[in-house]
Amino acid sequence: MTAIGLFSVFILLIALRTPITMAIGISVIAALIASGFSGMLWIVPLKVLESATNVSLLAIPFFVLAGNLMNAIGITERIFNLANALVGHFRAGLAQVNVLASVMLAGGTGAAVADIAGLGAVEIKAMRERGYRASFASAITVVSAIVAPFIPPSIPLVVYAYLSNTSVARMFLAGVVPGLLIALGLMIFNRILAIRTEFPQQSRASLKEIWKHTLHGVAALMAPAIIMGGILTGTTTASEAGALASGYILLLGAFFRTLTWKALTKALTETVMITSIIMIIIGFAASIGWLMAIEQIPQDMARSLPELVQSRLLFFLAIMACVLVLGCFIDGVTIKLLLVPILLPLVDAYGIDRIHFGIVLQTSLILGIATPPLGLGLFVVARISGAPFEAIVRDTLPYFIPLLIVLFLLLVVPGFSLWLPDLVLGPD
Repeated sequence: MTAIGLFSVFILLIALRTPITMAIGISVIAALIASGFSGMLWIVPLKVLESATNVSLLAIPFFVLAGNLMNAIGITERIFNLANALVGHFRAGLAQVNVLASVMLAGGTGAAVADIAGLGAVEIKAMRERGYRASFASAITVVSAIVAPFIPPSIPLVVYAYLSNTSVARMFLAGVVPGLLIALGLMIFNRILAIRTEFPQQSRASLKEIWKHTLHGVAALMAPAIIMGGILTGTTTASEAGALASGYILLLGAFFRTLTWKALTKALTETVMITSIIMIIIGFAASIGWLMAIEQIPQDMARSLPELVQSRLLFFLAIMACVLVLGCFIDGVTIKLLLVPILLPLVDAYGIDRIHFGIVLQTSLILGIATPPLGLGLFVVARISGAPFEAIVRDTLPYFIPLLIVLFLLLVVPGFSLWLPDLVLGPD
């Protein structure tokens, strides 16, 4: 009853358009009072403080800062130009550029919305200037940003690693192949669309142009290399690697002479705001985890559910279907923080690898940024492009064909998630 009451209050508050941080906080307090713990409300600020000072989560502000700095000093435009020089002459050229640029920038932003807000403005402007419909440019910008949370460093994967007590390095490596699969699926679908739709075309870039843009773009792509290199070699922790990457991007801004006090102030302000929201939500979710543990809810579910659903595949499919529906109304970080502590005992009971589960869960969750009625990515691109929301949704929906195919492949073939971490770090 505690879990039902908590989620009922939370969904009601979301329906009333209560800010997400307040909705989850009020739900936690209501659940504590209803469960007879009204004298222990101090547990909520305590858990928020513990989460904000947790060593595992200190990487988040540095990854957020690195992404904001890349946007502030103009790295996004350099990456777009490099991708355009490489694949801009393909059929549906700028749609393919959009996907490839998202793969490249993902190593700096670590979050889909950051990709849309930074790179999206450049991509949509370029596509509209070359004759693409504003709604189509917006749609491909949203779906290509889905790659961002998989290519290291990834803020959502850091959060999952913390919640599931798994290695950040393993989660980062596990996200690489799925991220590339999503990008490949989108590029193949772009090529299929080009068969029956006449997209604007552009000439092939010369070798001189490719070399010029490569020199500018590769320097920016060193930031994720610093992060992964430091973590995998054991030279640095995830937090230290994020700090080094942020410092490197600052040096790049000074070298390219694009770093200004105004840009730096904006990046720092946005980093503080985003990090504060993430940490508050994590702290509230930690309070829920404490209450669930006291009430023995995950343990009860782990004992009873396997008797009702004996097939691991059916359990996995049911969870993913539920997450896909929730993602239409609630943001992915919140869903993850609410569900992971409850689901992990079930995941273990069914013999599902936690790394594999985390990647499939993240894939299901990130689709929520492109699903109406509350897909955050749809609203961001609508604001950037000025295209009607309904038209963007109409052009976005066909892309769920390759995205759902990739999701199903990741679900039934654990090797896509586990091969690279097992190869680099050895079997867990």
